Amino acid sequence: MSYKRLIPCIFIYGGKAVSWFDDRTVIAEDAVELAKCYSDNGADELIVFDLSDYADEHEEAIDLMKRMNRVIRIPMVAGGNVKRQEDIKKILYAGAKRAILNFSKQDSVKLIEDASKRFGKEKLAVSLNDFDALFKHQHVIRECCSEIIFMHRLDLNSVANITSIPCVVVTDTMDQPELFKILKSSGVKGLSGRFISQPDMDFVAFKEKCEHKQIRMTSFESRVEFSEFKTNDQGLIPVIVQHYKTQEVLMLAYMNREAFYHTIKTGKMTYYSRSRQKLWVKGETSGHFQYVKSLTLDCDNDTLLAKVDQVGAACHTGSPTCFFQHLAGNDYDETNPLQVFETVYNTIVDRKANPKEGSYTNYLFEKGIDKILKKVGEEATEIVIAAKNTNPEEVKYELSDFLYHVMVLMVQKGITWDDIIKELADR
Repeated sequence: MSYKRLIPCIFIYGGKAVSWFDDRTVIAEDAVELAKCYSDNGADELIVFDLSDYADEHEEAIDLMKRMNRVIRIPMVAGGNVKRQEDIKKILYAGAKRAILNFSKQDSVKLIEDASKRFGKEKLAVSLNDFDALFKHQHVIRECCSEIIFMHRLDLNSVANITSIPCVVVTDTMDQPELFKILKSSGVKGLSGRFISQPDMDFVAFKEKCEHKQIRMTSFESRVEFSEFKTNDQGLIPVIVQHYKTQEVLMLAYMNREAFYHTIKTGKMTYYSRSRQKLWVKGETSGHFQYVKSLTLDCDNDTLLAKVDQVGAACHTGSPTCFFQHLAGNDYDETNPLQVFETVYNTIVDRKANPKEGSYTNYLFEKGIDKILKKVGEEATEIVIAAKNTNPEEVKYELSDFLYHVMVLMVQKGITWDDIIKELADR
């Protein structure tokens, strides 16, 4: 039995999140905050539909998708108002794992054939409103996409007989027995729609209900039971916490059995406070949550290593890490490349927000995009010239200049290093 996913959908209209494609009742003024809420509270993926009618509204929706992608920690699949290859490109560039083509529109059939050659079938999904469209276009769908999104309830058994492509069902039903029935269908990988997309949806609680119905849900699952850990006389095991990107050690804390399984269930690091003698979710009061990326057990079964996505500072003092008091040791270069890029980038962001007299960075922003692009082009040419010479120091110098000007361009266009990293990781 495959693991099933809970996938809320956000319908965007007029820059806001609305109830349904034919119900424009606003459920959230801030669609980006709603996406973050879904991500933080246990959703497995996110579907975004653009219901715009005009080009300027479509661009606004694309911008919303970009902003959503920056705050969520789950994959995003998006579509709506897709009429050209350029629309697919914009959706993928906005951070979507896949772009959705609506097969109730005849033009999408031709569009997907060309798009699969350009972007790859793994980057494309098809939305269907009826069984006939699947039957009629089954060969194109099989050859050109990697996911089917069914709008409303269909004969799921018949669907499974026609295609082996993973399916997500987007349904308007609020009837939980019906939802369980959908999730139990062999061809369904995920459930979406009105029930799953409630703004206050408790994904963890619904997943527990699904598990009681013998529906295996996507979640963290430990390969070793807590009873096999070697704990101290208080029943606690130490946890070393490390940032999953920078590898920086953030803190040391302890877990008991309850804290461990709460972490597994919610995906948020939960510890046992020895001083307060109770459980605490990291970030519960400060908002500085730690989202689990991986948990590893050491060779003696007596220490856990947690790699996390840290929000804000890990230390209660406001320091990024609890380990900042230097005691002894020789000077050595412990520069983290990613932190250097982030620091320079953040300095450029600060210069743009808080101009400083005489700043070259502010000079570039004042002159505008054409000046920035001119400098990027000039520095790229300098790299080519330097690379033709024998001294590698020249290349190093010119590359540094180039990267600085590229970061100015990134800030000007609202692109972050996280955006670049995600794009490279997806390739």
